[in-house]
Amino acid sequence: MDPQELKQVIASGLLSFPITDFDADNKFDPAGYRKRLEWLMPYGATALFAAGGTGEFFSLAQNEYSEVVRTAVETCKGRVPIIAGAGYGTATAIQYAQEAERVGAQGLLLLPHYLTEATQAGIEAHIAAVCAATKLGVIVYNRGACRLGPDALARLAGRCPNLVGFKDGIGDIELMVSVRRHMGDRFAYLGGLPTAEIFAQAYKAMGVPVYSSAVFNFIPKTAMAFYNALAHDDHATCNRILDNFFMPYLRIRNRGAGYAVSIIKAGARLVGHDAGRVRTPLTELNVDETRDLKTLIEAQGPQSL
Repeated sequence: MDPQELKQVIASGLLSFPITDFDADNKFDPAGYRKRLEWLMPYGATALFAAGGTGEFFSLAQNEYSEVVRTAVETCKGRVPIIAGAGYGTATAIQYAQEAERVGAQGLLLLPHYLTEATQAGIEAHIAAVCAATKLGVIVYNRGACRLGPDALARLAGRCPNLVGFKDGIGDIELMVSVRRHMGDRFAYLGGLPTAEIFAQAYKAMGVPVYSSAVFNFIPKTAMAFYNALAHDDHATCNRILDNFFMPYLRIRNRGAGYAVSIIKAGARLVGHDAGRVRTPLTELNVDETRDLKTLIEAQGPQSL
């Protein structure tokens, strides 16, 4: 898949980040991960992100990263494109990018460089170096320490023909509108705030109709119903699902730092698709939080196709 093909793929439809399966010894479980992907694929996601944020990219060793991406590519080959996460400092991010390309990923999501703040010029140089190191199409994730404005993106667009996507995880409306108006159709635009459905109607109004759904990991039928309602401007259905699921879900998610990932693994466990525990420094939901999530999931009804 060349970068322009990737751009077309991510310009519509629902995207999702499968969680990464760990066994009882907290090691990557490829058999469980394959089974998870086989379960999720028929629900209709346009593309899946292997080793993304919800997939605990930040807690994977480099050899595990290779195995996660390779397993996803082999399992989903010919059915759903796999976009691999890459991140950290420039040298390390290049290694991840080249490894993802080597094992057959169809694209890259360039995650923030994490700890240190950097100037726009430094972030530009980082992104340009990663793009130059791979033939894959690259989506840049504007979040945390990576905060790009329209001028920087315009310069990168001129330097990096394979930079084809912009994913926003900051939630600065003025910035997002500025980027969208300045860059036009040069990029495919994705909503990437945690629990993106909460912001989906507002982002669509800004010209960002696509987002990645984490709850697809345990209520895929409901996640697709919300996306389809959004795509058809069925605001009544969107608002009903927001009221009945997403708003009370947020009240559980917001009880603990890092729960944006922990609650997804808890949800998968509750619906019979256990992926093991989250790795530290993340922590699990407590008994009361798990009970509340179980009640909420059960109210959504059967998720089978």
